[in-house]
Amino acid sequence: MTGSGGHMAAVAGPTIQYVARAGILDLGWGHPHPAALPVDEWGEATAAALREHGWRGLTYGYAAGPGELVDWLCAHLAGTDGRGPRPAEVFVTAGASHALELVSSLLVSPGDTVLVDTPTYHLALRVLADRRADLVGVPFTDPAAVAETVSRLRGAGRTVRLGYVVPTFANPTGASLPADRRRELLAVAAAYDLLVIEDDTYRELSYAGPAPASLWSADHGGRVVRIGSFAKTVAPGLRLGWLTGPPELVGALADRGYVDSGGGVNHTVALTMATFGASGGYARHLARGLSRYSSQRDALVAALRAEGLDPPLPDGGWFVWLPLPDGLTASALLPRAEAAGVSFMCGRRFHAGGGPDGHVRLSYSMLGPGELAEAARRLATAVRGLSPRPAAR
Repeated sequence: MTGSGGHMAAVAGPTIQYVARAGILDLGWGHPHPAALPVDEWGEATAAALREHGWRGLTYGYAAGPGELVDWLCAHLAGTDGRGPRPAEVFVTAGASHALELVSSLLVSPGDTVLVDTPTYHLALRVLADRRADLVGVPFTDPAAVAETVSRLRGAGRTVRLGYVVPTFANPTGASLPADRRRELLAVAAAYDLLVIEDDTYRELSYAGPAPASLWSADHGGRVVRIGSFAKTVAPGLRLGWLTGPPELVGALADRGYVDSGGGVNHTVALTMATFGASGGYARHLARGLSRYSSQRDALVAALRAEGLDPPLPDGGWFVWLPLPDGLTASALLPRAEAAGVSFMCGRRFHAGGGPDGHVRLSYSMLGPGELAEAARRLATAVRGLSPRPAAR
């Protein structure tokens, strides 16, 4: 395309992942509220980090992540979890998905079997499937079922090395694994030599007191790799996260060719995050986020209940896992809901290979309280239009 002067006119391509649809209040996206993103504060932290580190902030970084961020993470996690890691147990990543990709690329070969919780984070299923692994769903809320599944699959000659679970404020359910089940799951991992990848992304989005201690913090046998992220607590565009695991695994990751060649992962942003954390800016920002998201959670749950639907109240995270009336599936409801001006994610997408479709996942992170109340009203209208036993108003 050329302009009137014959010069090429700039054509802007897409900028962000989310694409709004006119007239749709979309509860399907687990994205932050735009007003919750710390644009000015992050700009100030970036300038402060460059003043502090000078040219060192823009050169190649240390393979496992800059010491400033690793040290801050160790101290910070000691206050938010059952124990803090040692620096040798930390590797800085480009987010939780990147951490899952890194660990699975080291430990999963084509044809291996990976156990995944059911339901579980749908995009983790894609990351693991990229390794050409066979994904088998098993409820991690039932450690005995996990043990039985490992035993049965290995007895059939299958290679089973890994399990994946989001045990704290899970995506999609918002639920947390009880303390006794955490202990039992760790015992199964030790007995069956199973490495558990614990996705701990939502730990700090806790609205009812401290989050449960992580599986990693209670594991002393090197059977858990915990992955975390700043995507939900600061901003997903940072592409910054971490993992905590055995020093030998951290060393193997740091020794990978592309990590060595690249000088670590996201060095400049990692140094800025260290400055943001050490300055107190992170704590202030997180407190504002908790206030916002807990209010949005309350608005959505209250509105759904007022419409005769029966959602659980999650203690943390960004999601409500709404059961549908008997006989109604999310897939059947979705087109009717979108015609009414609201959207969501169908429950079957959170199961390996598809599965039960009697739930919908609703995210309350991206819309304000008034929009969430209206979205609940539209959803209930669609449910009443299809349900054999309509929800009472």
